[in-house]
Amino acid sequence: MQERSSVGELAEQLRRELDRYSPGGKLPPSRALVERYRVSPVTVSRALGQLAAEGLVVTRPGAGAFRARPGSPQTPAGDTSWQEVALSADGAADLVPRTVDASGVTVSLAAPPPGVLEFNGGYPHPSLQPERAMAAALARAGRRPGAWGRPPLEGLPELREWFARGIGGAVTAAEVLVAAGGQAALATALRALAPPGAPVLVESPTYPGMLALARAAGLRPVPVPVDADGVRPGLLADAFRASGARVFVCQPLFQNPTGAVLAPGRRAEVLRIARAAGAFVVEDDFVRRLVHADAGPLPRPLAADDPDGVVVHVGSLTKATSPSFRVSALAARGPVLERLRAIQVVDSFFVPRPLQEAALELVGSPAWPRHLRALSAELKTRRDTMTAGLALHLPELALPHIPSGGYHLWLRLPDGADETALTAAALRAGVALTPGRPYFSAEPPAAHLRLSFAAVAGTGEITEGVRRLRAACDEVLQGAAPPPGREGAGQWRVHTLG
Repeated sequence: MQERSSVGELAEQLRRELDRYSPGGKLPPSRALVERYRVSPVTVSRALGQLAAEGLVVTRPGAGAFRARPGSPQTPAGDTSWQEVALSADGAADLVPRTVDASGVTVSLAAPPPGVLEFNGGYPHPSLQPERAMAAALARAGRRPGAWGRPPLEGLPELREWFARGIGGAVTAAEVLVAAGGQAALATALRALAPPGAPVLVESPTYPGMLALARAAGLRPVPVPVDADGVRPGLLADAFRASGARVFVCQPLFQNPTGAVLAPGRRAEVLRIARAAGAFVVEDDFVRRLVHADAGPLPRPLAADDPDGVVVHVGSLTKATSPSFRVSALAARGPVLERLRAIQVVDSFFVPRPLQEAALELVGSPAWPRHLRALSAELKTRRDTMTAGLALHLPELALPHIPSGGYHLWLRLPDGADETALTAAALRAGVALTPGRPYFSAEPPAAHLRLSFAAVAGTGEITEGVRRLRAACDEVLQGAAPPPGREGAGQWRVHTLG
């Protein structure tokens, strides 16, 4: 966080000083900039790279950086208003509008303004990422024989085998495809399993990125409520009967956003209900490697207990590594595997081989289990810091479930609270939140917030973020009633899996 801030500050300082140099004039050498601004050589290099990307400077290897010469006058903007007619006319006969609202996704991807604490982030902070291990793995991968050649369309056999072992049960490498991250794998699964206009059952609440994928594919999300034990089987059966859906998308482990784990007694029931409906279950197993240190043994993926090919499994390395380490698995059994493979090949050909080779190098290195142990311990510490701060300073926010995995908490606001107003007030106070509305495919039962404890630099920023959130609540929640069934701070407990 500090390095990113320093790069931006130095780039802004250099931008202001460019007028001192004539077009084509040479800027001071990097060593002089390091000494003048007391920053690292990496910061200078990145700041100059930012200005080069903006067309303000030109860098020449071995010669230095120069102020760019004025370019040709910009061509006047054209009139693109005709596209509104073209885009809407093509979809006039669609059962489901295919306009895409990506706001629920971008809120967890966009970097907040400088000085704003990131309680809305969807990925671990760089300090929690195995950057050295990934860099070493990528360097070793680049030297592997054939590393820059074309990989098998399904993925490297060794990587498919590694994912298959992780899923367990009778799943084999032949039933696994390597995909470019969990989001791409989910997109492939939805396109393979349901035609445009079809209903698709989703947990409520659920991951906004999946709702956006479904709507972009012309599908109709149908919500099925979840509780502390995951999706409710009786309501799932009712939803299949009422909608005629042939697909149910779920996150059985540390569900986003509630953190719920599908209870042992419900696992077989969910598969039985889907099988009776002639439907597929898309299992998004997105945070299996973000378990907390105090969790009990994890339940196996649903795919491990599915001999009949009901489950299409999605698993990813991204959450436990880096947003840019986009390597995932798409596993299925039976004829559907060929359809998944065909769609993936048409869409993207294959995942770049150097990235697959790097994934193999990473997960096969001694650094990988060490990283997972350190990540598990740190996530527990951060979760405990955030829950303790909320209990002490924000007792009016309900936190009925404290998960033992994942990277966020799901809070219910007092009745009558305006989550949009609170999100805006929190941003003014210097902390970015994720409002709950995008997690619901229909009208939400109450206002909610999702708070991430993984995207900030450490426990100090968590404590400060809770303090800032307290100030925002004081501004917005005056007169709001506490939510019914609110557990007292002393009653909060971690729901472990043991």
